[in-house]
Amino acid sequence: MKQEEITRKGGGSWRPFLRLILETKPSKWMLGIAIGLSVMSTVVGLAVPLMTKNVVDSFSITDISTMQIVGLCIAFLGQAAASGISIYMLNRIGQSVVASLRDRLWKKLLVLTVPYFDKHRTGDTVSRVINDTGIVKGLITEHLTGFFNGLISIIGAVSILLFLDWKMTLLMLTAVPIAMLVFIPVGRKMTKISRELQDETAVFTTVLDQALSEIRLVKASNAEDYEYNNGKSSIGKLLRLGIREGKLQAIIFPIIGLVMMGMLVLIIAYGGMRVSSGELSAGDLVAFILYLIQIVFPINQISQFFTQMQKAIGATERIIATLHADEEPLHQGRELHNARQPIVVEHVSFAYGEQDDVLENIDFTLQPGTVTAIVGPSGGGKTTLFSLLERFYKPQQGTIRIGKDNIFDLSLHAWRCKIGYVSQESPIIAGTIRDNLIYGTGRAITEEEMKQAAKMAYADVFIEELSDQYETEVGERGIKLSGGQRQRIAIARAILRDPQILMLDEATSSLDSKSEIVVQRALDNLMVGRTTLVIAHRLSTVVDADQILFVEKGTITGRGTHEELIRSHELYREFAHQQLRLETVE
Repeated sequence: MKQEEITRKGGGSWRPFLRLILETKPSKWMLGIAIGLSVMSTVVGLAVPLMTKNVVDSFSITDISTMQIVGLCIAFLGQAAASGISIYMLNRIGQSVVASLRDRLWKKLLVLTVPYFDKHRTGDTVSRVINDTGIVKGLITEHLTGFFNGLISIIGAVSILLFLDWKMTLLMLTAVPIAMLVFIPVGRKMTKISRELQDETAVFTTVLDQALSEIRLVKASNAEDYEYNNGKSSIGKLLRLGIREGKLQAIIFPIIGLVMMGMLVLIIAYGGMRVSSGELSAGDLVAFILYLIQIVFPINQISQFFTQMQKAIGATERIIATLHADEEPLHQGRELHNARQPIVVEHVSFAYGEQDDVLENIDFTLQPGTVTAIVGPSGGGKTTLFSLLERFYKPQQGTIRIGKDNIFDLSLHAWRCKIGYVSQESPIIAGTIRDNLIYGTGRAITEEEMKQAAKMAYADVFIEELSDQYETEVGERGIKLSGGQRQRIAIARAILRDPQILMLDEATSSLDSKSEIVVQRALDNLMVGRTTLVIAHRLSTVVDADQILFVEKGTITGRGTHEELIRSHELYREFAHQQLRLETVE
């Protein structure tokens, strides 16, 4: 479901927010006790002015009974204890709700399709998990009690005031429509600004994530000023939005203060007249003023609750949009027990979104245990073909089969378990060499297995020279290792996975000659007995392949062995001669 659709269906409504909270299954008994204690605290608070009234009406210390003093003390202590326990319980509920939401989002993000990440920037997605869930937590832990307490306090105080003196109460209530004339239009603007602040915060998070995760590129490119200006632009927008929010608050709070102060002066003046005429006791006037204060503060709490509620509704829309995005069906479909079968690609065409076809009417067969090399100009669709075989994307036309099974009918988890993928970049996670070797194997790896894999990948040579050997920290993205070392770790990881299908995406193209020789030997070890598909720009990588596919502009224009293509395909012949000259120079 698209985010626009989610917004259209549930935008501005509290129902999706409430549904999302209920789906996290917060503790109902704890919530009930928290709200119950909160209500009790408020009710006790409502009794305090009445007790104060009796104390004031007693006039002298001698007339004040011990029970009145004890009653006031018990009321104050009970109110404080009930309030404290309620705040703690609501905090726990809020934290558990947010933990559950973050858990759902994190689990969802890991199974979302690759096209989702093509369309959404990383920083924006991170903002959903951190910032938006934080807004929901703030509403529950900081504002929910205030809302319930405030509502009960206002209803209770007004009811008691009507009982004490209905004329003064009606006079006081004339301020409500005046305040509403200001609150409603200003509240709508606050909601709009709140959502803009959330969006701009997500943009700023993206800028930070992009620049800091690629800090070496930033420095190598002298792009510090460019990235600073990007960040400064977002900071400036956040500042302007914050100032606009501050302006609205500067309108709301002084008006509330002015209305309440005017009301207080009016009540004291009018009440004083009535006290002097004997229509009202001094204790009644004191109680009236205290109840007025109990109405003023809750109004502020309730207005803050609704402001935060609008922020939470906006955050909910984005969270729900993420939770409803298409995901990969990891465990749906048939199991694949034997991948040593022919892989047949028939009439496959593929395009990214509404763009022109990247691949058009592709046909070929990979025989089990053979090596197929894909060569051709950059941008021809070679890596996209790998992405289709990995099932990152689904072709618009055609089928991909292994044996008699369409690969899209198989369990995705089972299919990818059979594939070993070594790319040009050789992604490395932060952690130790051991962490990287066993990453994603999904089974217990013995020390002997790990060392044997490292030996087959020619990685043991440099690992054993390191002071901490397999416990050596590699740094973020493996920055402490050379390109050749990262490649050999990636190959060792693939060996430990023991895949039946091997995909090599220009695995040696960025290496120097010495590293390439070592890595190529490791690849030769890895390729034995496996169905291998390799993208390569080096002639030495493809010359011994069982089958070569020449791909240009999304179509296969030539296929055969090296000798066959040298004779029959002009572009391949040109490619071979260029590479031969390069390798001779090297």
